[in-house]
Amino acid sequence: MAKVTSYGATEEVTGSCHILEVEGINIMIDCGMFQGEEEELNQGPFSFDASEIDYLLLTHAHLDHVGRVPKLIKEGFEGKIFSTVATKELASIILTDSAKIMNEDFATKYKKAARKAIEKKVLPPLYGAEDVQATFNMQWINPEYEEYFEICEGVSAVFRNAGHILGAAFIEISYMDENDSRTVVFSGDIGNNNGLVLQNLQKCKRADTLFVETTYGDRNHKPLDETIAEFKEVVVNTLNAKGNVLIPSFAVERTQELLYVLREMYENNELPKCTIFLDSPMATKTTKLYSKYFEQLSEGCQENLRENGDIFDFEPLVYTETPEDSKTINEIYGGTIIIAGSGMCNGGRIARHFKHRIWDPKNSVVFVGFQAAGTLGREIVDGAEWIKIYNEDIIVKASIHTINGFSAHADQKSILKWISKIKNLQKVFLIHGEKESQINFKSALKEQLDIDADIVQFKKSVEF
Repeated sequence: MAKVTSYGATEEVTGSCHILEVEGINIMIDCGMFQGEEEELNQGPFSFDASEIDYLLLTHAHLDHVGRVPKLIKEGFEGKIFSTVATKELASIILTDSAKIMNEDFATKYKKAARKAIEKKVLPPLYGAEDVQATFNMQWINPEYEEYFEICEGVSAVFRNAGHILGAAFIEISYMDENDSRTVVFSGDIGNNNGLVLQNLQKCKRADTLFVETTYGDRNHKPLDETIAEFKEVVVNTLNAKGNVLIPSFAVERTQELLYVLREMYENNELPKCTIFLDSPMATKTTKLYSKYFEQLSEGCQENLRENGDIFDFEPLVYTETPEDSKTINEIYGGTIIIAGSGMCNGGRIARHFKHRIWDPKNSVVFVGFQAAGTLGREIVDGAEWIKIYNEDIIVKASIHTINGFSAHADQKSILKWISKIKNLQKVFLIHGEKESQINFKSALKEQLDIDADIVQFKKSVEF
């Protein structure tokens, strides 16, 4: 008998954290940060003893899957960490950036609170740079895709390509239940199979039990060609009207897909004269890793890389480095495409660009990723007429576009297709999705594949 207790990504899409108890050991799968409405959950103590976790397996390096790993170590975890090597490299970039942002935010809030003698009410950051360094001083093991590895005696695992971001994996964990071999699979985040930059999601051939993400369990994306056509239309129309295109984008994968499409537009003379600013230091660092992990890229990207040497470097593209470089962008009246973080608009340089641009009807804001409840991005997508940036109320007059076909998450149709290929599947548990999405997906799974599923609850255990 095995048991899983979930401490995040239950009826929501952030805070992924699941503990598998099997063979007398505790294996944690992901330890992510809560974002949006549930952000305050990051501050509280873990609902478990970190020192009792024996092993940590990471599906990929997005903040909502790795963001609390330094806190876990800070609170007593001393076990081994398993991930792909690309996930480890990306996690180093992302966690370093996370610590920097949290500490800068703390310093700002503390200074303001000190003026009112209420500085004791300011919550400290979850961790600092020294905690991130300690994370990467741990025993960190990096199996290749398809390489079976032993977690401990009687329990083994394998990472398979999830097609979500660089290094992302779904994890198959095998163990003995009495005299029978059992396999439980944690999907992590599975990809959209658009084949634009990364290779597609691998098949899962066999599983007894599946924990599967449902970010888009209630909808299907537009086909890629329609998605790209819609994106091109917004870009061209906005630039021709002397406006600016603002794109809040996640540093990993979404940014690289956008650059790939913009490069093709430029080379095919489809792009009006403009300057493209990649205004995200973290996105700049992660983009440089793509050439290093050549073998994980799509065939089209590999071919382009062989021919041109760099798939993300073309004439109109400017990588901004310093805050001063970023500020000068807003001195340009029109004719820019600005790609900046954060993807959900709750931090990063995109806020400054909104302050200077979102009130102008000539400009366009293009959302190309999921916006969690409680984030500034979600407010805008849901039709907010006014938003607050740096304590200033700003009217929203720019045209707002949501283009979900670029999503790095599989849609309902793709998740169902992936599940349909899994042999011997006996139990499905739904994670990493908002409640409405999970209810819809549960119905679709029953109607189309005749498979029953349970929606995982926060801090509740399931046995199988």
